[in-house]
Amino acid sequence: MTPRVGEFIALRRDIHQHPELAFDEHRTAALVAERLQAWGYAVERGVGGTGVVGTLVRGDACAPGAKRLGLRADMDALPIQEASGVAWASARPGLMHACGHDGHTAMLLAAARTLAEHGRFTGTLNLIFQPAEEGGGGALRMMADGLFERHPCDAIFAMHNMPGVPQGRLVFRDGPAMASSDYASVTIEGQGGHGAMPHRAADPIVAAASIVMALQTVVSRNVDPLQMAVVTVGAIHAGQANNVIPARATLELSVRALDREVRVLLERRIKALIAAQAESLGVTARIDWRPGYAVLVNAKAETDFARQVGLDLVGAEQVTLDGPALSGSEDFAFMLEQVAGSYLLIGNGVPAGAGSSDEPRPGACMVHNPGYDFDDANIAIGSAYWVALAERFLA
Repeated sequence: MTPRVGEFIALRRDIHQHPELAFDEHRTAALVAERLQAWGYAVERGVGGTGVVGTLVRGDACAPGAKRLGLRADMDALPIQEASGVAWASARPGLMHACGHDGHTAMLLAAARTLAEHGRFTGTLNLIFQPAEEGGGGALRMMADGLFERHPCDAIFAMHNMPGVPQGRLVFRDGPAMASSDYASVTIEGQGGHGAMPHRAADPIVAAASIVMALQTVVSRNVDPLQMAVVTVGAIHAGQANNVIPARATLELSVRALDREVRVLLERRIKALIAAQAESLGVTARIDWRPGYAVLVNAKAETDFARQVGLDLVGAEQVTLDGPALSGSEDFAFMLEQVAGSYLLIGNGVPAGAGSSDEPRPGACMVHNPGYDFDDANIAIGSAYWVALAERFLA
């Protein structure tokens, strides 16, 4: 391990000890901005709230053929009580970096220093440190604040760690790679009454149960079997006593798709089905539909480029050329709707009992788990990948 890598491992662990939630990443953003500035980057703070952009220009950026590259890392943590047991565990009760954004930030900062000191390129390098990826829509906020108007990019890339994949392995996929995520709250209004006299009430619990079961047919009977879709009812709230029929019940839905047209279909069918079920049972249903993250679609040309950089850097044995699509969601999808680019994965190791020949690592459980921890060995590989990609793209 070189002293330089050790410096960024220490930095990653410092960020890990001081997690900050969406749009509250003030300490992390200041740390990022101060280092970028010290290395010679032009720094813009407060983009989209707490976002930071560091720009490094080499040569004549206005010359014909000069390119502009964007590399993005996320900075926010999650409202989870850490149980990893590591010495650098969160010092803030109820908050932790349970998704590895501390590692993503450290990887890009390590690359930033190398590129500032030794980078061989001509053009414009934009390093984008984004707030509020975890459901806050920080990408949209940065773009609404003029991110790409003030820092235009010809292509943009991002990297996320993936537990369950051997440490350091790079995974690529072109086309739809991560699902959209939409949310709906359903309020069912009936007529309360005595549990012994249900004929004198309009039971919203029965209607809620009927709706939950009917929703299972949306994926099985309305969506093409070759397409991916998920409809999950994650919460039901109704009533307090066993002999009282309540007047109201509520449902909370999560809806995901890997195709934009399927996403539209799901919304249309879910709304129609809920309305029909409610009417058939003599209650009313009010639906609050909240669009979430878009389908993340990797551009083929940019993914082919990113894949070749990975092959040249770590070799074919450490690269998955066409990984599986994921049902999770990522707001980098919004940036990819505005600028062509690609989102890749880096393996964060395999947990014990995973049936792999790789050495198990305690922190390699799935993200959003209280026992999760980013694998510091990825800082060297991830930063080297960013350096190689930037130098080749801006050659």
